[in-house]
Amino acid sequence: MKKILYIFAAVIAVAAASYLVFIPSVSNLKKENPKKTAMMELREAEGKAKGRKVNIQQAWAPLAAISPYLAKAVVIAEDDKFYEHEGFDFEAMKKAVEKDIQAGKFKAGGSTISQQLAKNLYLSPAKSPLRKVKEAVITWKIERNLSKRRILEIYLNVVEWGDGVFGAEAASRLYFGKSAADLTPMEACRLAVVLPSPRKLNPAGDQPYVASRAEFVYSIMLRRGIIEPDYEEAVSPAEAAMPSDGVQPAPTKEGQGIL
Repeated sequence: MKKILYIFAAVIAVAAASYLVFIPSVSNLKKENPKKTAMMELREAEGKAKGRKVNIQQAWAPLAAISPYLAKAVVIAEDDKFYEHEGFDFEAMKKAVEKDIQAGKFKAGGSTISQQLAKNLYLSPAKSPLRKVKEAVITWKIERNLSKRRILEIYLNVVEWGDGVFGAEAASRLYFGKSAADLTPMEACRLAVVLPSPRKLNPAGDQPYVASRAEFVYSIMLRRGIIEPDYEEAVSPAEAAMPSDGVQPAPTKEGQGIL
Protein backbone atom coordinates (compact mmCIF):
# COMPACT_ATOMS: atom_id res chain seq x y z
CA MET A 1 0.00 0.00 0.00
CA LYS A 2 2.82 2.38 0.95
CA LYS A 3 4.58 1.62 -2.33
CA ILE A 4 1.46 2.57 -4.28
CA LEU A 5 1.17 5.82 -2.33
CA TYR A 6 4.82 6.67 -3.02
CA ILE A 7 4.36 5.99 -6.72
CA PHE A 8 1.21 8.10 -6.79
CA ALA A 9 2.96 10.98 -4.99
CA ALA A 10 5.90 10.75 -7.39
CA VAL A 11 3.58 10.89 -10.41
CA ILE A 12 1.81 13.94 -8.98
CA ALA A 13 5.13 15.66 -8.26
CA VAL A 14 6.44 14.99 -11.78
CA ALA A 15 3.17 16.18 -13.33
CA ALA A 16 3.20 19.35 -11.25
CA ALA A 17 6.84 20.05 -12.08
CA SER A 18 6.22 19.50 -15.79
CA TYR A 19 3.17 21.76 -15.61
CA LEU A 20 5.08 24.56 -13.92
CA VAL A 21 7.97 24.39 -16.39
CA PHE A 22 5.75 26.20 -18.87
CA ILE A 23 5.11 29.18 -16.59
CA PRO A 24 5.56 32.24 -18.86
CA SER A 25 7.96 35.07 -18.16
CA VAL A 26 6.25 38.35 -17.29
CA SER A 27 9.25 40.68 -17.16
CA ASN A 28 8.62 41.80 -20.76
CA LEU A 29 5.32 43.31 -19.59
CA LYS A 30 7.21 46.13 -17.86
CA LYS A 31 7.54 47.89 -21.22
CA GLU A 32 5.60 45.80 -23.74
CA ASN A 33 1.82 45.74 -23.99
CA PRO A 34 0.35 42.24 -24.41
CA LYS A 35 -1.11 41.50 -27.81
CA LYS A 36 -3.69 38.72 -27.86
CA THR A 37 -4.46 37.15 -24.50
CA ALA A 38 -5.44 33.58 -23.62
CA MET A 39 -8.97 34.79 -22.90
CA MET A 40 -9.25 36.41 -26.34
CA GLU A 41 -8.03 33.21 -28.01
CA LEU A 42 -10.53 31.19 -25.98
CA ARG A 43 -13.45 33.38 -27.06
CA GLU A 44 -12.35 33.10 -30.70
CA ALA A 45 -12.14 29.31 -30.39
CA GLU A 46 -15.56 29.13 -28.74
CA GLY A 47 -17.06 31.19 -31.54
CA LYS A 48 -15.42 29.03 -34.21
CA ALA A 49 -16.76 25.88 -32.56
CA LYS A 50 -20.26 27.38 -32.83
CA GLY A 51 -19.75 28.37 -36.47
CA ARG A 52 -19.43 32.11 -35.91
CA LYS A 53 -16.55 34.54 -36.00
CA VAL A 54 -15.82 36.55 -32.89
CA ASN A 55 -14.37 39.95 -33.72
CA ILE A 56 -12.11 41.09 -30.90
CA GLN A 57 -12.69 44.75 -30.06
CA GLN A 58 -9.80 46.35 -28.21
CA ALA A 59 -7.94 49.66 -28.33
CA TRP A 60 -5.02 50.11 -25.95
CA ALA A 61 -5.19 53.17 -23.70
CA PRO A 62 -2.45 54.15 -21.23
CA LEU A 63 -3.63 54.61 -17.67
CA ALA A 64 -3.36 58.39 -18.05
CA ALA A 65 -5.97 58.16 -20.83
CA ILE A 66 -8.46 56.20 -18.72
CA SER A 67 -10.81 58.01 -16.36
CA PRO A 68 -9.46 57.87 -12.78
CA TYR A 69 -13.06 57.23 -11.76
CA LEU A 70 -13.02 53.93 -13.66
CA ALA A 71 -9.68 52.88 -12.21
CA LYS A 72 -10.87 53.59 -8.67
CA ALA A 73 -14.32 52.03 -9.20
CA VAL A 74 -12.76 48.81 -10.53
CA VAL A 75 -10.42 48.56 -7.54
CA ILE A 76 -13.33 49.12 -5.12
CA ALA A 77 -15.61 46.63 -6.88
CA GLU A 78 -13.07 43.94 -7.68
CA ASP A 79 -10.20 44.14 -5.18
CA ASP A 80 -10.46 46.84 -2.52
CA LYS A 81 -7.18 45.72 -0.90
CA PHE A 82 -5.28 45.90 -4.20
CA TYR A 83 -2.67 48.33 -2.89
CA GLU A 84 -2.24 46.48 0.41
CA HIS A 85 -1.70 42.85 -0.60
CA GLU A 86 1.09 41.23 -2.61
CA GLY A 87 -1.13 39.46 -5.07
CA PHE A 88 -3.34 37.38 -2.77
CA ASP A 89 -6.17 38.38 -0.46
CA PHE A 90 -6.10 35.43 1.93
CA GLU A 91 -9.14 36.60 3.89
CA ALA A 92 -11.24 36.72 0.71
CA MET A 93 -9.85 33.33 -0.36
CA LYS A 94 -10.81 31.82 2.99
CA LYS A 95 -14.38 33.09 2.66
CA ALA A 96 -14.54 31.73 -0.89
CA VAL A 97 -13.38 28.28 0.25
CA GLU A 98 -15.98 28.29 3.04
CA LYS A 99 -18.69 29.05 0.46
CA ASP A 100 -17.37 26.23 -1.75
CA ILE A 101 -17.60 23.79 1.16
CA GLN A 102 -21.15 24.89 1.92
CA ALA A 103 -22.13 24.61 -1.74
CA GLY A 104 -20.43 21.22 -2.05
CA LYS A 105 -18.50 22.14 -5.19
CA PHE A 106 -15.23 23.78 -6.21
CA LYS A 107 -15.91 27.26 -7.58
CA ALA A 108 -12.76 29.06 -6.38
CA GLY A 109 -13.44 32.74 -5.80
CA GLY A 110 -11.79 35.60 -3.95
CA SER A 111 -9.41 36.39 -6.80
CA THR A 112 -7.46 39.64 -6.73
CA ILE A 113 -6.88 41.87 -9.74
CA SER A 114 -3.39 40.39 -10.06
CA GLN A 115 -4.80 36.85 -10.09
CA GLN A 116 -7.43 37.83 -12.63
CA LEU A 117 -4.74 39.37 -14.81
CA ALA A 118 -2.69 36.16 -14.67
CA LYS A 119 -5.73 34.17 -15.76
CA ASN A 120 -6.72 36.56 -18.54
CA LEU A 121 -3.23 36.75 -19.99
CA TYR A 122 -2.13 33.13 -19.88
CA LEU A 123 -4.72 30.63 -18.62
CA SER A 124 -8.10 29.06 -19.29
CA PRO A 125 -11.10 29.62 -17.00
CA ALA A 126 -10.95 25.96 -15.90
CA LYS A 127 -11.00 25.74 -12.11
CA SER A 128 -8.79 22.71 -11.51
CA PRO A 129 -6.28 22.56 -8.64
CA LEU A 130 -3.32 22.41 -11.03
CA ARG A 131 -4.56 25.44 -12.93
CA LYS A 132 -4.89 27.35 -9.65
CA VAL A 133 -1.29 26.45 -8.78
CA LYS A 134 -0.10 27.84 -12.08
CA GLU A 135 -2.21 30.96 -11.56
CA ALA A 136 -0.62 31.46 -8.14
CA VAL A 137 2.91 31.21 -9.54
CA ILE A 138 2.17 33.65 -12.38
CA THR A 139 0.50 36.05 -9.93
CA TRP A 140 3.57 35.91 -7.70
CA LYS A 141 5.80 36.75 -10.69
CA ILE A 142 3.50 39.58 -11.82
CA GLU A 143 3.58 41.21 -8.39
CA ARG A 144 7.36 41.02 -8.21
CA ASN A 145 8.07 42.27 -11.70
CA LEU A 146 5.44 44.96 -12.22
CA SER A 147 4.33 48.01 -10.27
CA LYS A 148 0.75 48.22 -9.02
CA ARG A 149 0.16 51.02 -11.53
CA ARG A 150 1.33 48.84 -14.41
CA ILE A 151 -0.69 45.84 -13.22
CA LEU A 152 -3.83 47.98 -13.13
CA GLU A 153 -3.06 49.53 -16.53
CA ILE A 154 -2.70 46.13 -18.21
CA TYR A 155 -5.77 44.75 -16.44
CA LEU A 156 -7.98 47.64 -17.57
CA ASN A 157 -6.84 47.05 -21.14
CA VAL A 158 -7.29 43.28 -21.38
CA VAL A 159 -10.21 42.43 -19.09
CA GLU A 160 -13.36 41.16 -20.81
CA TRP A 161 -16.26 43.63 -20.96
CA GLY A 162 -18.68 41.89 -23.31
CA ASP A 163 -18.88 39.48 -26.23
CA GLY A 164 -15.55 40.08 -27.97
CA VAL A 165 -15.08 43.36 -26.09
CA PHE A 166 -11.83 43.77 -24.19
CA GLY A 167 -10.42 46.75 -22.37
CA ALA A 168 -11.77 50.03 -21.04
CA GLU A 169 -11.49 52.00 -24.27
CA ALA A 170 -13.48 49.56 -26.39
CA ALA A 171 -16.07 49.11 -23.63
CA SER A 172 -16.50 52.85 -23.09
CA ARG A 173 -17.06 53.49 -26.79
CA LEU A 174 -19.46 50.56 -27.19
CA TYR A 175 -21.65 51.21 -24.15
CA PHE A 176 -21.43 54.97 -23.69
CA GLY A 177 -20.21 56.29 -27.04
CA LYS A 178 -17.20 58.07 -25.58
CA SER A 179 -13.53 57.60 -24.77
CA ALA A 180 -12.55 55.93 -21.50
CA ALA A 181 -11.00 59.25 -20.48
CA ASP A 182 -14.41 60.96 -20.51
CA LEU A 183 -16.43 58.54 -18.38
CA THR A 184 -18.54 60.05 -15.63
CA PRO A 185 -18.33 58.59 -12.10
CA MET A 186 -21.61 56.68 -12.50
CA GLU A 187 -20.65 55.34 -15.92
CA ALA A 188 -17.37 54.17 -14.39
CA CYS A 189 -19.25 52.44 -11.57
CA ARG A 190 -21.56 50.70 -14.02
CA LEU A 191 -18.63 49.40 -16.06
CA ALA A 192 -16.85 48.21 -12.91
CA VAL A 193 -19.74 46.20 -11.48
CA VAL A 194 -20.36 44.05 -14.57
CA LEU A 195 -16.86 42.53 -14.56
CA PRO A 196 -17.87 39.36 -12.67
CA SER A 197 -20.23 38.50 -15.55
CA PRO A 198 -19.41 40.76 -18.51
CA ARG A 199 -21.27 38.78 -21.15
CA LYS A 200 -24.54 38.66 -19.20
CA LEU A 201 -24.60 42.12 -17.62
CA ASN A 202 -24.97 45.35 -19.60
CA PRO A 203 -23.42 48.44 -17.98
CA ALA A 204 -25.69 50.71 -20.02
CA GLY A 205 -28.84 48.65 -19.46
CA ASP A 206 -31.56 48.62 -16.82
CA GLN A 207 -30.75 45.37 -14.99
CA PRO A 208 -31.53 45.80 -11.26
CA TYR A 209 -28.26 44.24 -10.13
CA VAL A 210 -26.17 46.66 -12.22
CA ALA A 211 -28.13 49.67 -10.98
CA SER A 212 -28.02 48.76 -7.28
CA ARG A 213 -24.41 47.59 -7.28
CA ALA A 214 -23.29 50.71 -9.18
CA GLU A 215 -25.07 52.90 -6.63
CA PHE A 216 -23.26 51.06 -3.84
CA VAL A 217 -19.82 51.58 -5.40
CA TYR A 218 -20.73 55.20 -6.15
CA SER A 219 -21.63 55.74 -2.48
CA ILE A 220 -18.22 54.42 -1.41
CA MET A 221 -16.49 56.81 -3.82
CA LEU A 222 -18.53 59.66 -2.33
CA ARG A 223 -17.59 58.73 1.24
CA ARG A 224 -13.92 58.52 0.35
CA GLY A 225 -13.93 61.91 -1.33
CA ILE A 226 -13.05 60.46 -4.73
CA ILE A 227 -15.96 62.33 -6.31
CA GLU A 228 -17.88 65.46 -5.39
CA PRO A 229 -21.51 64.96 -4.30
CA ASP A 230 -24.25 66.36 -6.51
CA TYR A 231 -25.21 69.94 -5.66
CA GLU A 232 -28.54 68.85 -4.20
CA GLU A 233 -26.79 66.34 -1.93
CA ALA A 234 -24.07 68.72 -0.82
CA VAL A 235 -26.18 71.64 0.43
CA SER A 236 -29.18 72.07 2.69
CA PRO A 237 -32.59 73.01 1.20
CA ALA A 238 -32.17 76.57 2.53
CA GLU A 239 -28.76 76.91 0.89
CA ALA A 240 -30.05 75.44 -2.35
CA ALA A 241 -32.74 78.15 -2.48
CA MET A 242 -30.14 80.95 -2.28
CA PRO A 243 -29.15 82.72 -5.53
CA SER A 244 -26.17 81.13 -7.23
CA ASP A 245 -23.09 83.18 -7.97
CA GLY A 246 -22.42 80.96 -10.95
CA VAL A 247 -19.15 79.63 -9.55
CA GLN A 248 -18.79 75.86 -9.56
CA PRO A 249 -16.55 74.12 -7.01
CA ALA A 250 -13.35 72.66 -8.41
CA PRO A 251 -13.01 68.84 -8.43
CA THR A 252 -11.02 67.37 -5.58
CA LYS A 253 -7.41 66.56 -6.18
CA GLU A 254 -7.96 62.89 -5.40
CA GLY A 255 -10.92 62.65 -7.71
CA GLN A 256 -8.88 63.96 -10.60
CA GLY A 257 -5.69 62.07 -9.89
CA ILE A 258 -4.55 58.97 -11.70
CA LEU A 259 -3.94 55.87 -9.61
